[in-house]
Amino acid sequence: MNGSMMMRDERKMKRQGFGGAPTSESFIFNGFTDANLKLDGVASVTSNGLLKLTNTTAQMKGHAFHPSPLHFKSPAGKTLSFSTTFVFAILSEISDSSGHGIAFVVSPTMNFSSALQSKYLGLFNINNNGNASNHVFSVELDTVYNSEFNDISENHVGIDINSLMSNKSHDAGYYDDKTGVFKNLTLMSGQPMQLWVDFEGEEMELNVTLSPIRMPKPNKPLLSTKIDLSSLMLDSMYVGFSSATGSIHTTHCVLGWSFKMNGESEKLDYDKLPPLPRNKNKDGVNVLAIWLPIASTSSMLFIIIAVYLIVRRRRKYAELLEDWEIQYGPHRFSYKDLFRATKGFKERELLGTGGFGRVYKGVLSPSMIEVAVKRVSHESRQGMKEFIAEIVSIGQLRHRNLVQLLGYCRRKGELLLVYDFMPNGSLDKFLYDERKSTLNWAQRFKIIKGVASGLLYLHAEWEKVVVHRDIKASNVLLDSEMNGRLGDFGLARLYDHGSYPLTTHVVGTMGYLAPEIGRNGKATTLTDVYAFGVFLLEVVCGKRPVKPNTENGLVLMDYVIDNWKQGTLIETIDSRMTVEDYNVDEVELVLKLGLLCSHPIAGVRPSMRQVMQILDGDVRLPEITPDCLSFGSAALPADLGFEDYITSFCFISMSGGGR
Repeated sequence: MNGSMMMRDERKMKRQGFGGAPTSESFIFNGFTDANLKLDGVASVTSNGLLKLTNTTAQMKGHAFHPSPLHFKSPAGKTLSFSTTFVFAILSEISDSSGHGIAFVVSPTMNFSSALQSKYLGLFNINNNGNASNHVFSVELDTVYNSEFNDISENHVGIDINSLMSNKSHDAGYYDDKTGVFKNLTLMSGQPMQLWVDFEGEEMELNVTLSPIRMPKPNKPLLSTKIDLSSLMLDSMYVGFSSATGSIHTTHCVLGWSFKMNGESEKLDYDKLPPLPRNKNKDGVNVLAIWLPIASTSSMLFIIIAVYLIVRRRRKYAELLEDWEIQYGPHRFSYKDLFRATKGFKERELLGTGGFGRVYKGVLSPSMIEVAVKRVSHESRQGMKEFIAEIVSIGQLRHRNLVQLLGYCRRKGELLLVYDFMPNGSLDKFLYDERKSTLNWAQRFKIIKGVASGLLYLHAEWEKVVVHRDIKASNVLLDSEMNGRLGDFGLARLYDHGSYPLTTHVVGTMGYLAPEIGRNGKATTLTDVYAFGVFLLEVVCGKRPVKPNTENGLVLMDYVIDNWKQGTLIETIDSRMTVEDYNVDEVELVLKLGLLCSHPIAGVRPSMRQVMQILDGDVRLPEITPDCLSFGSAALPADLGFEDYITSFCFISMSGGGR
């Protein structure tokens, strides 16, 4: 073969997307009856060829990998293109909750024995999540909201690099080819859906597309991003799936799978895909089909139908009610009333998702009062009596800057908390959702002072000390007049004034947790002050406390301190506000107060009474410098006697109000 012919053949291969790589690295499974897959955990293939990554066992994980490694690098060391598509379904025993989801995975290993289930999707654990040495690429189909990973919702698709904190994510759905309108899909609906993952090596472009089964692949991807996988991909990598359940019994299934290196994956034959197992929730309807042939008279048939309807109705509205709850009567709602108020917890009534459940809008009859109903999963009865007692006590709080907790309801595996409805939603939507109008400085300062006032009431002005434990922008709701109201008391704890907090599990949201919580597990009013300080920076700067998806990661506190050192403190303000829009002195006051409140040493932080006095202008902000704020936990002394250390490091004096 002469040189010109060789060059012509090489150009032909490049046009076809092969770039000199082997052309045989592709496969297709229309069902998995004869598939030679590497399975572990609870993963299995049924007799009819359905790949079940998990079954109805709680807190388990399952993996399924193509057994042979594939070459993801060219001889020249460039990352090659790849394309895959698969059909999946997520079947849950509870209609609006499920296990944690499925991930398509590219990994240098098939051994995930050290990975945890539930929120880690069987891929990582608390120690290696985020490590660059993982060399793991995945696309997650996530059905549980985890604030720890900055999830956008409990129904999203995400692109993950070495971590479950997605580089990019989007609510599950697809763009209609005719109208361009985005249409939602519910991942845990039990209906089969198809996902495409296409990576173009030359352009370093990754596209992820989702649609219902049997629909042509939408032209517009759900996710599209430029991403350099050259340092992530090794020469030989395995491809497969990982899945995990949590406390909800869920079956994660894959019906068919096609994969190809350097080309478009082959289309699946829908007619050859295995059927999904029958939904157990629907089996009960067939009880009548058993009895109809047996019934010999119309009266017998009538009795059977009547009994069935009565039992079904009772189960529909069944609640948990124990003797000790009778004393909380005025604070307990019936499930029937909440079910009707939210129109059966319909998707169109969904206001949003929080760290511990979904929130629905409801209208109570006959009063027509608008409420927000939060559904929280609870599996254990241990401590429930004490928890309900605290919920009811918190329901007695009365302050204009607190969202009123009206009461609760218990039913089967869930707890329902009922709050006042806030028509303008949560503050974080105004800070980060581009579709929302930008808040001006006057509105932001008003919200800051309102939240501070509410927190002062919790800490010092009610009959007990209430430690909120989860202060952040998403837990600040806005009423019709854009007043900030602190809400979501699901993590709050009560103490008598003067008592000492007990050690608890570390709870809260990453970026808002005071450093001492990690050492002693004790939530105090000063840990709330720390979170409030981070909240102040968040509101002024319009940035999240931690943004790990940037090149070096962004810690908002460090960002503000660095700018202060450089004399550009005012430049940290949200860029959407104009110079004419804000008061420079007020902005600098709030930024410096935020840094003081979030000081790594608890004893240096002001109390909320002092914070309120500073915001009202009754007390001057202490003289502080950025140098006395920019040291981390490594610089802290081992014991808790910080006084001498603080005095030598920076001098802070405050007047006008104690803790």
